Amino acid sequence: MHSTAIKESKGDRVFLIANYIYLTIALIIVAYPLIYIMSASISNPQYVGSGEMWLFPKDITFEGYKRVFQEEKIWSGYLNTIIYTVLGTALSLAITLPAAYAMSRKDFFGRNFFMGMFMVTMFFSGGLIPSYLLVKDLNMVNTIWAIIVPGAASIYNIIVTRTFFMSTIPRELEEAAQIDGASTTRLFFTVIIPLSMPIIAVMALFYGVGQWNSYFSALIYLNDETKYPLQMILRQILVLQQMSAETGSIVEASTAEALSDKAEIAALVKYAVIIIATLPIIAIYPFLQRYFVQGVMIGSVKG
Repeated sequence: MHSTAIKESKGDRVFLIANYIYLTIALIIVAYPLIYIMSASISNPQYVGSGEMWLFPKDITFEGYKRVFQEEKIWSGYLNTIIYTVLGTALSLAITLPAAYAMSRKDFFGRNFFMGMFMVTMFFSGGLIPSYLLVKDLNMVNTIWAIIVPGAASIYNIIVTRTFFMSTIPRELEEAAQIDGASTTRLFFTVIIPLSMPIIAVMALFYGVGQWNSYFSALIYLNDETKYPLQMILRQILVLQQMSAETGSIVEASTAEALSDKAEIAALVKYAVIIIATLPIIAIYPFLQRYFVQGVMIGSVKG
């Protein structure tokens, strides 16, 4: 029996080896920061600051995590971030999905006009000051709505979702449901949404990660520390560490030593908070990966 396997040419082997080399380098570039942060979070900050700890932990200590678990401000920030992320993602999906579906319907009168108006906002905006004045006039400053509402919809995400609806949902299926007496609202919730789980997972991940990592809106609109998200707490830790490092050389020895101790503690807490802040996203992504890949591939077929 003759083998049906196709013999690889020399060029194929070279290409395969080059791919493995490239992927190995890419893996190292991506994995090194993660390993470094995990190692730094349990290493003596003196070794981290001096550069002696560059990959694996040195002089292991869990003081950073101990401080995190004891710090009420960090946990309140964690709770705020969870609330902002859950509510913000839910609101974003509630806006994005109906808007994208409406834009995908060929029988929707004026859809090209509305799509053009949406596109304009991708290239032109009022700027930070008008945005702040608008939020202030709506009495949303220092409230949860200042974090959730201004960025509730992304035109890019609406376009991707619209493309998914146009390229994936058969028009014949919609017509069959309408013949059976289904209204547009019922059609959307009972037919379109169940068939759109891949793109819903993608949008939920996009909006959720964006909301989870966001700090700029809180920096601009919030002045009550009890409402700060976790990223703002982390920013305060980084600022404290930077200020301690900059002022340590121009103050008295005893004060400089105290600031140095604060900076070391801040460094430990900083890396521990980064790990804790990243864990939820890392834990959720494997469950959404199948939908994520499928939704991105289908949603990018045509525009």
